[in-house]
Amino acid sequence: MITGLDHIVALVQDIGAAKAAYQTLLGRAPAWQNSGEGADRVLFTLANMTIELMAPNGFSVAADRMRVLLDDREGVLASLCFRVADMGKMHRRLDRVALKPDPVAEVESGDAASGAALHWKRTRAATELTRGVRMFFLELAEERPISVATDIAPIDALDHVVITTEDSERAAALYGARLGLDLALDRSHQDWGQLMFFRCGDLIVEVVRRPVAGGDVAHDRLWGLSWRVADIDATRARLIASGLDVTEVRNGRKPGTRIMTVRNGTCGIQTVLLERSPKPVD
Repeated sequence: MITGLDHIVALVQDIGAAKAAYQTLLGRAPAWQNSGEGADRVLFTLANMTIELMAPNGFSVAADRMRVLLDDREGVLASLCFRVADMGKMHRRLDRVALKPDPVAEVESGDAASGAALHWKRTRAATELTRGVRMFFLELAEERPISVATDIAPIDALDHVVITTEDSERAAALYGARLGLDLALDRSHQDWGQLMFFRCGDLIVEVVRRPVAGGDVAHDRLWGLSWRVADIDATRARLIASGLDVTEVRNGRKPGTRIMTVRNGTCGIQTVLLERSPKPVD
C-alpha cells in the first residue's frame, strides 16, 4: 500500500538560511514555497521524494511546538511522510495494525511564487505507537514540480533515510509487518552493529542498531540522510568550491558504492552523498 517516501520534514531555525544552504547542497532551486499555520515552508523536490524545510513563524501552538522540537538546534529531522496509492485502504490497514490513525483530512497547498495549488489526502499514525518517529501518509492528487538544477553535478535523489533504534526486533515489526515495507537486508557486524534495509519505492529506509548500551529502547530517532549523485567527484568539487567542508570519497559498505560525508551546510542534519556504480550490461 505504501508506494514510496513522499517527503521528509526538516525543522530549521531560519528559513532563509536553510533555503540558501539546501540550494547550495542540492544544486537545485526550490520547487514550492509558502507560509501559514505557524510555519514558513520551502520544498525541494527530487526524482523520488521531497525535502520540506519548515521554520516556526510567529507565536502559536504549532510554532511553539516546533521551537520545542528544535531545542536551539540549527535543524532537526522531524517526520516521515509515506506516499500511498489509496488512502482509504491505507487508513484501514493502519487501524487494523493498531497504529490509531487520525481521520483522513483533505488538504490544499498553494505556491507563493506561481500561485499553483496542490491537493492531497493525509492521515497520521499515533507517534507513541510508531516508536517516537512522527509518520504521515499522503495520497497526492497532482505531482509536485521537480526542483530545477541550478549548478553542475546536482543531487538527483535520496538513496536512504537512516533511523536509529535500540530495539531492532520491534523496529523490524513496525516497518516490515505493520507498515508492509519489504526487508531487503538484515546484517550484523561487531563494529557497526545491525543494519536493516527496507525497500520504499526507489529508496531505502535504513534502520540501524548501533552497539552502544544505555539508549532509549522505546523510541527510535530520525538520524540522517544519504543523497544519491551521478558523479560523486564532480559533486564534491562543486561543494568545495561553494565553501562546504566535505570528507574524501571512500568506498561504501555496499559493494559498488562510493560515499562521502558533508560536514556543514546541512542545517545540522547528518548528510552523506552516495554514488552507485552502473550495473553491468548483459
